[in-house]
Amino acid sequence: MNIEKARFNMIEQQIRPWNVLSQDVLDKLIVVKREDFFPESQKSLAFFDTELPLLAGAHSMSPKLEARIAQELAFQQNETVLLIGAGNGYLAALIASMTKHVTVMEAIPELKSLAEKNLMKNAVMNVDVLLGDGLQIKNSLGFDVIVVNGSLESIPSELQNQLNAGGRLFAIVGKDPIMSAQIITRESELFFNTKTVFETSVKRLPQAQVMSAFKF
Repeated sequence: MNIEKARFNMIEQQIRPWNVLSQDVLDKLIVVKREDFFPESQKSLAFFDTELPLLAGAHSMSPKLEARIAQELAFQQNETVLLIGAGNGYLAALIASMTKHVTVMEAIPELKSLAEKNLMKNAVMNVDVLLGDGLQIKNSLGFDVIVVNGSLESIPSELQNQLNAGGRLFAIVGKDPIMSAQIITRESELFFNTKTVFETSVKRLPQAQVMSAFKF
């Protein structure tokens, strides 16, 4: 398999056609090697337009969705980011290449270990992976951007309160078959603006799936 040809095809045939035109984002997709975050058995699949199974029932997002998130949020080099859901560490690495620091909150120990291992192997130094449910955090230090790595039925108000003024929160919200990708911007201490940027459907964030099952 010609890895660089596969990467080129991924960008030109999947990602550009999905309205990802930011040259900065496209350049980072070349620099941050997606295949290096998957086991040998999945390396060739890392360029496919699909979600791939990880550990503990989790799934990676598709490449075009990861790229679209990066473009919609327009990350800045001086920003701090909270990523909820580690996955295999690739999305954290992609975001880290465009920002100052990424804090990852992962509720599943196996995924925390997987992400840490992949980030270390790829020499990504500005990411910390912490064990805990990022949907439940309160009174933490504020973040410039929050990204939820998986879908939710709804966004907890406690989560958007972790944003700094002017900060943005990205989450995919709703139920199958159609969910909406939303960006919530904190305009002031009390006012939040919500914008729907596109429609899609992705797997539930694992801990959100458990929470939904226990609703009455």
